[in-house]
Amino acid sequence: MNFIENLFAKYSEEKIHTWFKQICMAEALSWLFLFSAMIWIRYDREGLLPTIYIIIIGNIHGLFFTLYLLLLVPARRIFKWDDEDTVFALLSAFFPFATIWVDKKLARFDRE
Repeated sequence: MNFIENLFAKYSEEKIHTWFKQICMAEALSWLFLFSAMIWIRYDREGLLPTIYIIIIGNIHGLFFTLYLLLLVPARRIFKWDDEDTVFALLSAFFPFATIWVDKKLARFDRE
């Protein structure tokens, strides 16, 4: 974890906060596109377009998923999350649209 903290140490907290909020939304939106790709590939298994679409969207979603997991480390420090909040934010990466909830409820400074 020290590597990740050193990686983001040169950026301000405001910048990391902005990136985290954007990645939360991008991860959820990319999941929506990935779900549409999974439905499309079910109906047209032999088609070239659905195959290309699911490959591209899958890679984009994987990128946002990875960025979300990387930004959890500095977000924990910035928002002063305890272990329970951190585990919940980590597990929310594996459920559709749960990162939006993390963005709206956990990623706030005025939270009780």
